[in-house]
Amino acid sequence: MFEDRLLVWRFKAASRDALRAIYEKYADDLLTLAANLLDDKIGAEDVVQDVFITFAESADKFRLTGSLKGFLAKCVANRSRDYNRRIRRRQTAAVNSTERRTHEVTNPVQLVISSEELTKLRHAMTELPYEQREAVVLHLHGEMRFRQIAKSQKVSTKTVQSRYRYGLDKLRSGMNGEVRR
Repeated sequence: MFEDRLLVWRFKAASRDALRAIYEKYADDLLTLAANLLDDKIGAEDVVQDVFITFAESADKFRLTGSLKGFLAKCVANRSRDYNRRIRRRQTAAVNSTERRTHEVTNPVQLVISSEELTKLRHAMTELPYEQREAVVLHLHGEMRFRQIAKSQKVSTKTVQSRYRYGLDKLRSGMNGEVRR
């Protein structure tokens, strides 16, 4: 936390090295988060780059009030949500949507570890409603608390907890009970 505050202070003082250090520290985690929310590697890379560009442009206005990683994760989740909306608008027919899913690039984790369990999990994640997937991914991968997720989604903490619980239940049933909390 102290390291982040120091990096932010240097970043606000127009240090390119500080921005680079922030990027190097959090880019991989944010990319994993975006890839899990989008199930699209190229889209995930675009989202993370957009977040860092916006972050760099807002140096003079930025104030760190909590965790830097949490702030950046919330930005990635919001951009991912916007990205998903744009994609949905572009899809004109269910046939195109189905065809697109079969030809999409897989997420980074699956590229590194090609296993049957990850394929099942990926498929089960895509079957979750977006709100449930977002709650699960932000809590597990983004390491955000339910309260933080609720604030970013503008819903109650209980709603986020329910989405998380229902998401895990659906993952369990989709994985035939192979996923544990």
